Amino acid sequence: MSRRLTFKVKTPTDIKRTLSRVMNMVANDEMDTKTANTIILGCNAILSSIRTDEQQQKIIELEKILNTIRPL
Repeated sequence: MSRRLTFKVKTPTDIKRTLSRVMNMVANDEMDTKTANTIILGCNAILSSIRTDEQQQKIIELEKILNTIRPL
């Protein structure tokens, strides 16, 4: 039985480290490419979600600033 892998993917920096780790594991024949592709796909989805959340937070902050300058 192969060992269980865990990756931190809560921040863009975590995702960058995970992708680097996966790339090295594939290069060293420690992981097959199908597994690596699945992990990469998941990382991309999580990164997209993080970016969307950050953009939404910036929009909320800008709306608050705008409302203090020009109330509805």
